[in-house]
Amino acid sequence: MTRMIPIVLIALAVSTSTWAQEGRGGAPPPPPLQPGASQADVDKALVAAPAQLRDQATVVKWKPDFTYDTLRKGTNRLVCYDRSGFPQQQPFSVQCTSLANLERVAQNLKAEALGDRKQSEAMLTAQEKDGTRAKPEFGSVWYDFSGPDREHIRPHHMTIAVPGATAQSLGLPDNPRQGGVWIMNAGTTTAHLMVPGE
Repeated sequence: MTRMIPIVLIALAVSTSTWAQEGRGGAPPPPPLQPGASQADVDKALVAAPAQLRDQATVVKWKPDFTYDTLRKGTNRLVCYDRSGFPQQQPFSVQCTSLANLERVAQNLKAEALGDRKQSEAMLTAQEKDGTRAKPEFGSVWYDFSGPDREHIRPHHMTIAVPGATAQSLGLPDNPRQGGVWIMNAGTTTAHLMVPGE
């Protein structure tokens, strides 16, 4: 038993050293771009990505038919894309979320393509009522950066999807009056946590 202790301590020291080196720049390089993809397009979409997830995120480019081409296939669950100049979007608009949310993003883009906010909301409300609205992944984060141009983007906006959540199910308020985290659109597939200052 006493011989095992030094072996365990050495193994622990080696693994800790390896972990520390990986944390100081030993991370894997970003995945390669897909054929025909532009590094500029990838870099622009990644503006919305948190720094610790950016290098391994997937990047897609939306097409007019609300399908997408993959510009870079990442190794984590984050996907980023450019929505700049799309209907109802700012001239500079990029977003990242979970790969599991791409169907919902396609529905959002299709609704926004109607060009009128009331018509878009009516389309999404109808999908909500008839059960065809894609649910976002529970607990997934949505990161948005937008503005008139890249130099004048508003501070990032982050929400956390909690589809179907209510004040009773999560124990959080469904309004901002208490000044803390709250559930917006409680009880719907659009329910999400709002974080003050985000």
